[in-house]
Amino acid sequence: MDKIKIAAALLLAAAGVAGFYYLDQSAMIIRVAAVLAGLAAGAALFWMSEPGKQFHVYAEESVAETRKVVWPTRKETLQTTGIVFAFVVIMALFLWVIDAGLLWAVKKLLGQGG
Repeated sequence: MDKIKIAAALLLAAAGVAGFYYLDQSAMIIRVAAVLAGLAAGAALFWMSEPGKQFHVYAEESVAETRKVVWPTRKETLQTTGIVFAFVVIMALFLWVIDAGLLWAVKKLLGQGG
């Protein structure tokens, strides 16, 4: 039964998109409303299926876990970002020096260096 509900939910969402193109002579607000109505109807039907209920429980648990996270302060975030930028600049300079050195060495080996 759940497979039928999921298939019907997908069909409702597709019908909303099809309505957007079917109503090509209508105002854009009506066309967008058709898409939103199809997506809302499809989501509501999916919500009633067992996978939809499982997804709802998963989403609630995810929100609860997110609230438990200790987020960094603004100062910590800025310091970490600064360290990352500094590392990127240092690494870019290091790779540029290595690349230039290898280019110089290859030119010397090929007799093209002056």
